[in-house]
Amino acid sequence: MNAGTLAFTLLLCGGVAAAVLLERAAAPVLAAPALQRENYRGRRLATAGGIVIVLAVLVVEAARTALAEFGVGEELSDSLLRSMVLFACFSFAFLGLIDDLLGTSGERGFAGHLRALAHGRLTTGAMKLFGGGVVAIVLTAAPGEVSGRRLLADAALVALAANLGNLLDRAPGRTIKVALVAYVPVALAAGTSPVGLALAPVLGAGAGLLRPDLRERLMLGDTGANLLGAVLGLGVVLETSRPVRTAVLVALVLLNLASEKVSFSRVIAATPVLRYLDEMGRDSDDQPGSQSSST
Repeated sequence: MNAGTLAFTLLLCGGVAAAVLLERAAAPVLAAPALQRENYRGRRLATAGGIVIVLAVLVVEAARTALAEFGVGEELSDSLLRSMVLFACFSFAFLGLIDDLLGTSGERGFAGHLRALAHGRLTTGAMKLFGGGVVAIVLTAAPGEVSGRRLLADAALVALAANLGNLLDRAPGRTIKVALVAYVPVALAAGTSPVGLALAPVLGAGAGLLRPDLRERLMLGDTGANLLGAVLGLGVVLETSRPVRTAVLVALVLLNLASEKVSFSRVIAATPVLRYLDEMGRDSDDQPGSQSSST
């Protein structure tokens, strides 16, 4: 095993381990009344479980930095790309947390938030959508050498990937499962590059929350769903060719538009293979429904 592969493995496993330990250690914090919400079965449990992902990434990256400063592991010469992934992680998690804590179920979807805005009301969902778009522009402009049209397309890819993560968060474990499946081609494209190494602890931490999410110890919430979608979208932007990015963008546009008219939960329930994968790991009496509020 070469140094790059070893670093990737350690960062991925470090993310998993940090999330598992922090989820249990943070139980008193997650039990705070401000975070309690009813899930699709009427059980009250903590939303915004994605906070644990942020904390886990902080722990892993702090350890990585300290070791590098003492001459162990890679040099921190690729700080820009690494910082971009970390900024995406923290900023999209923050926007999701606002919606988890302050959001209401009155308006849903792009149309609902635009209608509210037309009447002079800025919803937390609109803050998440437009804020995510602004952050995505900042992120995709950072590497430079990109045309204005491509910049907007790449920013839209990141923002729509984040929103799709939110749209999928309607049943325990669903967003994390989809994120891990989507991560496989992104990880293969990124390899052990700086972006690949930066993504590893984030998705590792997401994997570490899969069991608590499936067992309904917490809800990932918009905090985690927004984060995972955005980071994967950024990985696509930074590590794939223009034609691939264009194809992914088209797919994301179609899925986001379809969500305005079609229930993903109903499609999954009506498709045996998808239903089996979606329900895998849950209690036998689980029926997919609406786990958390979204865009």
